[in-house]
Amino acid sequence: MESANHLDHQEYGAIERAPLPRNMIENSMFEEEPDVVDLAKESPSYPIDSDDVVYEPRTSRLLVRGLGENDLDEDEEDYESSARLLGMSFMNRSSNQRSASSSYTRHQPSGSCSKPSAKTMVVGVLILVVLVSLFMVIYFVPGCTFTRSCPKTNSTMERIAPISTSGELFPWTELRLPSSVHPVHYDISLHPDLNRMTFQGSVSIKVEVLHETKIIVLHSSDMNITKATFQGKVVHVLEYKPWQQIAIKFPEDLEKGPYVLNLDYTANFSNSYDGFYNSSYVDTTGTKRVLAATQFEPLAARKAFPCFDEPAFKSTFLIKITRESKYISLSNMPKVKTTDLKNDLQEDEFKESDIMSTYLVAFIVAEFSSYSTTVSNTTVSVYAVPDKKEQVHYALEAAAKLLKFYNKFFEIDYPLSKLDLVAIPDFLAGAMENWGLITFRETTLLVGNNSSPIDKQLVTSVIAHELAHQWFGNLVTMRWWNDLWLNEGFATYMQYLSIDTVFPDLDIDTEFLNVRFKALAKDALNSSHPVSTLVSTPEQVEEMFDSVSYEKGASILLMLNATLKDGEFRKGVIEYLQKYNRSNTESEDLWNSLSQVSKQNVSVSEMMNTWTVHKGFPLVTVKRNGTQVTLSQEHFLLNAENCTDNSLWHIPLTFVNDSCSVLSSCKQVFHLKDKTAILKLPGPVKWLKFNFRSDGFYIVHYDVEGWRALIDALNVDVNVLPYEDRAALINNLFALSRLGKVSFRQVLNLMEYIRNETETAPLTEALSQLGQIYRLLDKRSELNLASRMTSYIDDHFGSLMESQSWKLEISVSKMTLRSALLEMACSLNRLNCTTQAKHLFDQWVNSNKTFQIPSDLMRTVFKVAALTDDGWDVLLNSYKHSIYDSEKRKTLEALASTQDVRKIIWILQKSLDGSEIQTQEFPLVIHTICKNFAGYLYAWDFLKENWEKITQKFPVGSFAIQSIIMSATSQFSTKTHLMEAQNFFSSLGAKGSQMRIVQEATETIKQNMRWMESNLGTLQHWL
Repeated sequence: MESANHLDHQEYGAIERAPLPRNMIENSMFEEEPDVVDLAKESPSYPIDSDDVVYEPRTSRLLVRGLGENDLDEDEEDYESSARLLGMSFMNRSSNQRSASSSYTRHQPSGSCSKPSAKTMVVGVLILVVLVSLFMVIYFVPGCTFTRSCPKTNSTMERIAPISTSGELFPWTELRLPSSVHPVHYDISLHPDLNRMTFQGSVSIKVEVLHETKIIVLHSSDMNITKATFQGKVVHVLEYKPWQQIAIKFPEDLEKGPYVLNLDYTANFSNSYDGFYNSSYVDTTGTKRVLAATQFEPLAARKAFPCFDEPAFKSTFLIKITRESKYISLSNMPKVKTTDLKNDLQEDEFKESDIMSTYLVAFIVAEFSSYSTTVSNTTVSVYAVPDKKEQVHYALEAAAKLLKFYNKFFEIDYPLSKLDLVAIPDFLAGAMENWGLITFRETTLLVGNNSSPIDKQLVTSVIAHELAHQWFGNLVTMRWWNDLWLNEGFATYMQYLSIDTVFPDLDIDTEFLNVRFKALAKDALNSSHPVSTLVSTPEQVEEMFDSVSYEKGASILLMLNATLKDGEFRKGVIEYLQKYNRSNTESEDLWNSLSQVSKQNVSVSEMMNTWTVHKGFPLVTVKRNGTQVTLSQEHFLLNAENCTDNSLWHIPLTFVNDSCSVLSSCKQVFHLKDKTAILKLPGPVKWLKFNFRSDGFYIVHYDVEGWRALIDALNVDVNVLPYEDRAALINNLFALSRLGKVSFRQVLNLMEYIRNETETAPLTEALSQLGQIYRLLDKRSELNLASRMTSYIDDHFGSLMESQSWKLEISVSKMTLRSALLEMACSLNRLNCTTQAKHLFDQWVNSNKTFQIPSDLMRTVFKVAALTDDGWDVLLNSYKHSIYDSEKRKTLEALASTQDVRKIIWILQKSLDGSEIQTQEFPLVIHTICKNFAGYLYAWDFLKENWEKITQKFPVGSFAIQSIIMSATSQFSTKTHLMEAQNFFSSLGAKGSQMRIVQEATETIKQNMRWMESNLGTLQHWL
């Protein structure tokens, strides 16, 4: 699955780089905003009903400019007073009169608790011990005495004793289903009613009893089961809703062998983006259209039909769908027949499927149009709503080329006779790899006539990712979600490998480099997790869909491929797919397959296990004394906090030196397995550069002389190293500064070479890192330093900004660079940039929107325009009526970049309730608003006050929730905001407060605080 917010790139330690990935949808690397003006008091030019702004902001907005939470009475903490405070702060932000504010402080309550006496404490403790002991005796030895032994029973069940909805004891006490019964085949009949937003269904499940048992347990969620029969006899169904399980108990053991379970049921369409859910859109005639679609990964097939909803329970499926004649229906397999029924209904029957997991089942009922082509024996089709039918041609061409590539690369042809790619108007994930019926966001599949190569890069990446899943995930599936990376890491790596071969003009290597930097940033935190890690609860499963499973998984596969020789990686992959065809696997199965074909003097399994069982990655320190190099490794951990970690990685270190440093043939390899090792060079060198082209998943630190030699070499000739290495030096040095290994002065020393840099990757990495620091300074109201950072960026990048063209461009690399440069320039209010942007916007408006703004500059132009009321209104109208989704997304980002508080509140409300803006875009809206000083505290308060509504729309632990939380908190850097975040998350209860992303958020705030405290002095002295 291509996670929609996963398409977002996150910067080191806190701030997101270009969101969902390459992999995602947004390219928001450098979205700094101009100085905020006093817009809070101005009336909006668009109509806002009074109901639209009923919003009670709480304390965090009162923290602006150093106000403590308790500096105002509670009755002053209303919308108007907060807006006035924020308005006053805006006026104080004139570029010529900025001053640093006082630090935030949280006032302690004046009252204090009296200390109990020692006698009282002792008595209290004794009473507590007695009560606890009595409880343990009652709880653990029911029906037993100390002189009589207990009967042998299922003690686990007795202790937990889940109670079904009927009040009876539920016969199963585990989240995972028992292994005694396996499904073999499902016959599913569905009748969705798109008028009443309900559906009814029946499922006949052929099961195989593998071990004698008295129970059958499977999954069902939010269904009303109206009838159940087993072997033709009516049976009673028990339901335990907390675990989404149903069970049937039998008086005698079922013997081994085949049986049939039939279940009839009714249900409402899901009100979120998973399960069988309804969607709607308004076509160009103003008519509202409805449709129904599915999203089952990871745990939502159980919302559409009762099933054994775990990846290892593979089965075949035969699906029938009853629909109105005006609709079409699609499923995983080709349609074999349609039967006319009464009341203008028709029933479509689809061919029996290949054996697959439940999360890959899919069906759609909608009014769609399509174009098709044929690749080998497979019919490839791309579907969209009729208004957008002509936007499918690029996707069809790209899918055909990529399918040919994968058929050849894997030496196993795609096994199904058809492959549908469908653009869903309302879809949360970036895409979903359902076997034979891949579903997409419209943004990630459709390409309009004015789309740029960057837009095509995104669409191609997502298609390549999902097609790779047809082998990695569908043909061979991980046994359980702890090894999700076998699906997502491989699909992510293959998307870059395939595009680099099939579409070399899309410059995907630079994008993959940024993705690896993102993975390092995520994995540098203590809240990270191993690539393969234990998960059990639904929330833990949802949390596995993150940067570690996707980007880190892809990164370690790149490192392995770069280590093996003579095509051994591909040979091992083919061996793996052939051996485990249509089966379930674990990580060790992949390593064993690669080990069997490898002729290297290295155990693939031994080496790669160190990268999947340990969280984080190593910091390699290099100290050279003549021809002797001392190498050491340690866990790169930004927030150790007295954490002791003795993890060791088997690192295939690569390095080059001054005599040969650019060509791949220059690369040398040294395997570092121990804490320290000595590398002896054959002769003297001026410098060494480790981690050639950043193919390895580690960061390198050099001694003082090592850094000096590299910086000097770059100052003499920037091309002495490949662009990937130059970008990695920038990335690594900023990271080492955050770790406290180097001073920020050393970072600035390296940055001096940047004036001579011309390549996209190092320039955009430098801009990203500096932009992050600028935003932190801005949010802390370190206004003098923020102004000086602006001057620093102008001094180092200004001439390059001025030289950028505003005309159409075809080079992806050039477009990526100029988009970053000009977005930064306009956000820092460079006059030439804003003037050019306004000029292009005026041409666009005056031509009735027929003038073509270069697609890569559209967001920059629209953001400048959105700063005025007239421009914002024009963009809102355009957003409502455009049929080009890439343009709509950029327009939405511009709308959310407004500095008008009332517009900010309006757009937050409308994107959450879905009335004016699709709810699927709420994470993007939060992300964009939180980048700007004007709205980030409002967004934080909105999140807190609407948490229940948000978690009804987006599952707890999902990537959307992860993105929302990090967007809202990642730029906090004060103790007050840390305490406020901790208090809020701890109030959410077990599910919310225990999310890994909550730990990441608080850890990020602490890291921001430490970095600012350590480096403010350096910034004041050197900027």
